[in-house]
Amino acid sequence: MKISPSTIPHGMALLQDPLLNKGTAFTEVERDALGLRGLLPPHVQTQEEQVARFLVNMRRLPNPLDKFIALSGLHDRNEGLFFRVVCDNLDEIMPLIYTPTVGLACQRFGHIFQRHRGLFISIHDRGRISEILRNWPHKASIIVVTDGERILGLGDLGANGMGIPVGKLSLYTACAGVDPAICLPITLDVGTNNEELLADPYYVGLRRHRVTGEIYDDFVDEFINAARQVFPNVIIQFEDFANHNAFRLLEQYRNQICTFNDDIQGTAAVALAAMLSALQVKGTQLADETFLFLGAGEAATGIADLLVAAMVSQGLTPELARQRCWLVDSKGLVVQSRSGLAAQKQPYAHAHAEVDSFLAAVQALRPTAIIGVAAVGGAFNTEVLQTMAEINPQPIVFALSNPTSKAECTAEEAYTATQGRALFACGSPFDPVVYQGNTLVPRQGNNAYIFPGLGLGAISCGAKHITDEMFLAAAHTLAASVTPEDLAQGSLLPPLTRVREVSVQIAVAVAEVIFEQGLASKSRPEDLPALVRAHVYDPRYVSYV
Repeated sequence: MKISPSTIPHGMALLQDPLLNKGTAFTEVERDALGLRGLLPPHVQTQEEQVARFLVNMRRLPNPLDKFIALSGLHDRNEGLFFRVVCDNLDEIMPLIYTPTVGLACQRFGHIFQRHRGLFISIHDRGRISEILRNWPHKASIIVVTDGERILGLGDLGANGMGIPVGKLSLYTACAGVDPAICLPITLDVGTNNEELLADPYYVGLRRHRVTGEIYDDFVDEFINAARQVFPNVIIQFEDFANHNAFRLLEQYRNQICTFNDDIQGTAAVALAAMLSALQVKGTQLADETFLFLGAGEAATGIADLLVAAMVSQGLTPELARQRCWLVDSKGLVVQSRSGLAAQKQPYAHAHAEVDSFLAAVQALRPTAIIGVAAVGGAFNTEVLQTMAEINPQPIVFALSNPTSKAECTAEEAYTATQGRALFACGSPFDPVVYQGNTLVPRQGNNAYIFPGLGLGAISCGAKHITDEMFLAAAHTLAASVTPEDLAQGSLLPPLTRVREVSVQIAVAVAEVIFEQGLASKSRPEDLPALVRAHVYDPRYVSYV
C-alpha cells in the first residue's frame, strides 16, 4: 500500500506523528519527498534493525517499570515500531505493557508521566464534553473508558488509572490487529478518595474527593451521549469501575449503545474457556461441577452468569444452573438468609447455614472448582489447596486476581499442594513448574484472549450491541483453540504466540452471532473471514512515495 505524500504531514510534523513516523527507517526517496533530509541520521535502517536495537537497550534496563517507561516512550513516538516489537515478542512484552507491570505504572503514573495519550475529561468539563471529544484528531471506533475507582486489585487510583485504557487498547492492536488510529483511551476524572494520591505533589488528577450520586450519573450520561454524537457507532468499553457503578452502568446502557464491561463480561469469557478446557481433561460437563468463588463482585458474578448461560445452552434450567455456583465475600458464604445483599449477589444466595471462612465453605460444599477473584493475596493457602486435593482427583484451581501480589496462590503452590493434580489457571503470569519430573505450564487467564477478538468482530460488521451470546461464542472458540499438547502440559489456554490467530477466529465467531441476531449495520458478505481480516492492522512499515 502506498500513501500519497500530499495527504500526510512533512518534516518535523511527520516525525512527531506516532501513527506515521518511521524514524530512521524513512528511505532516501521518502526523505527527499517528505522534507526529512537532514532531520535524520544518514543511515537508513530496516524496521527489523530498529526492533533489534530497541530490544537490546530495553533488556539492559534493571526492572519492569523502567522497561514500561521505555516502551511507553516508543509508543509515543513510533506506533508501527512499538507494535512490531510487541507482536514479535508478545510473551516478553505483554507483562510489561499490561499486567502485572501496569499496576505499578498506574500507582506511579504522575511520577513517570512523559507525554499525554488519550483524553482526560473531568467533572469540571460538564456541559462541554462534545467539544472536548472533538479535540481528538482521529475518528474513534472503540473507546476504553475508566473512572479509576477500582484499578486491578489496587483500588482507587483516580486519574492515574489512565494506564489501564491505554494498555487495553494496546492489546486490541497487538492481539487482534485493531488499527491503533481508531482507538481512544479516556479517563473520566471525578476525583479520588485515595488520600495518599491527594497528598502526592505529582498526582495528575483533580485534587478533590469523588463526586457521587446524580451529578456523577449525569456526567457519565453526558459523556455517553457526546461520544455517540461525535463518533457514531463507536464501541464503548467500561473498564475498572467500582462494583456499585459497574453493574448498573452496564445494565443502563447495554441495550442503548454498543458497549460492554470487560471486568464483568471479558473476564467471564476467558474463565469459561479455561473451565471448558479443564472439563475436557476431566471428561465431565459443566452441570457435573460445583463452583465456589472467592469474591462476589464484578468478576465473580460475571463468571457465574456466563457459566449459568453456558449450562442453560446445554439444557439445564437457569435455577439448577445457578445452584451449581456459590459465592464467598468478605462476610463469608453468601446465603439466602443474609439481609442487604447487593442485586448481583442475590441469584447466588442459596439456602445454607452461615459459613464464616473460605476454608469452611470448601469443607462444607466440597466444590470441584475454586475461582479466586477477590484480590486477596495468598487466600488459597496450603490448607485450602490440600482440602481441594482430598475431595477431588483433579481439583480445578483458578487464581485469577492480579497483579501478582494479589494472586490467591502461585502456580507452584497449587501444583505442590495438590501433588501435581490441579487444573490451574492464573490472572498473573507464572513460570513453568517442574513437579516430580513433569513440566507443568500454567497459562494466564488474561482477558486479552477475548476482548481484542470480540472488538475486532464488532468493528468489522458495525455491531449495534454486544450480547452475552457473543461472549459465549468467544469463549467456546478460545477453548476450541487449545490443543491436546497444551492440555498434556497443564495449559488450559493457548500460548500467547498464537493470540492474533485465535483473535481472528473469535472475531469471525462473534461476527456470525452479530449477523444472526440482526445487529450488524453492514450487509453480510459471502466471505466473513475475509471481512474480518480486511480490518486487521499490520505493524510493518508501508511506503509513502
